[in-house]
Amino acid sequence: MEVKNILFTTDFSEGTSHALSYAVDIAKKYDAKLHMVHVVYNAFTYPGLHIPHNSLDIVNKEMEEAAQKALRKICSSVADSCKDIEGSVVFGVPYEEILKFADARHIDLIIIGTHGRKGLDRVLLGSTAERIVRNARCPVLTVRMPI
Repeated sequence: MEVKNILFTTDFSEGTSHALSYAVDIAKKYDAKLHMVHVVYNAFTYPGLHIPHNSLDIVNKEMEEAAQKALRKICSSVADSCKDIEGSVVFGVPYEEILKFADARHIDLIIIGTHGRKGLDRVLLGSTAERIVRNARCPVLTVRMPI
């Protein structure tokens, strides 16, 4: 198996923080480039919901800046362990954007933490990890939080 490009997805939660060590260890083992991506979900795209354009631009800009800052912090925290890291923030539906990112960058392995949503959260929000596992063109490593 040849692994040159690894995609680590993060929503900055505890679950994805736990998965980061797996991404770093595997990237080191294979001397692979580690791509880190955070998807900002645009919740203002619901049909019938009207938000003034300039207000939406301000909210999106603030969310992007906060995500960039958090992603830079994560990248710098593992910079000594990985020689080739790239962080990206994109907007959209998380599983769709992660799959597009993986295809566009010829990702060999996706690493994603799981949250274990239950009940109504699972029905309403679904499982990003589950959708990625079902639809990715490359292997996916899901990492659960320790119990």
